[in-house]
Amino acid sequence: MRSFSEHWDYVFSLKEGMAELSTMVDLVTTNKTDFFREPMHFEYLFEKTLPELAANNKKKVRLWSAGCSTGEEPYTLAMVLSEFAERHRGFFFSILATDLSGHALETAKSGVYEMERAGPVPWEFKKKYLLKSKDPKRGLVRIAPELRYLVEFRRLNLMDMDYGLRESVDIIFCRNVIIYFDRDTQEKLVNRFWRSLAPGGYLFIGHSESLSSLDVPMSMAAPTICKKF
Repeated sequence: MRSFSEHWDYVFSLKEGMAELSTMVDLVTTNKTDFFREPMHFEYLFEKTLPELAANNKKKVRLWSAGCSTGEEPYTLAMVLSEFAERHRGFFFSILATDLSGHALETAKSGVYEMERAGPVPWEFKKKYLLKSKDPKRGLVRIAPELRYLVEFRRLNLMDMDYGLRESVDIIFCRNVIIYFDRDTQEKLVNRFWRSLAPGGYLFIGHSESLSSLDVPMSMAAPTICKKF
């Protein structure tokens, strides 16, 4: 095409541009993620947040991994919550994982990763939750089916006014996402998260992010861990 404006018109045309728009989103979105990335968050979740919710007689804890990329974060959450559930009879949970990139979501749904990407997973979790490829030369692992079934993947644009959540959630992980938005957009997004959280719910953000300059009704439970008033 001869200009950016010509491409813009094509991308946002009613019919022809839909496939192009999907391809463009996949190419321009950032999909950097890892298993057990920023491990302090998962330690706090296991030692503080989940015991608190369980002590409040929460029958089912609902988590949302917003900006889940290729799935490492929600599968890490599934491992941590499964371990907690094994030790606390009657504890149930659900995990929703969303992202804008359809390509990233396809990888997440398959649950197949190169073996070196599983490096941060603790050894006891690898034995329990990861399956090695029958062909060692391929160097692949797959998330065990009983863990994959615990995560619901869905395409979602965080700029949408309505996220379509049927029920409020107790914990939102949205890490290293809002850093890409301007202050006004960050404030609107975090307020939407606030409305999606149950009373006393938690929002986990990335270590390079802060809500200190935003007008949002959240208190700091720990660095980069916020709680709904």
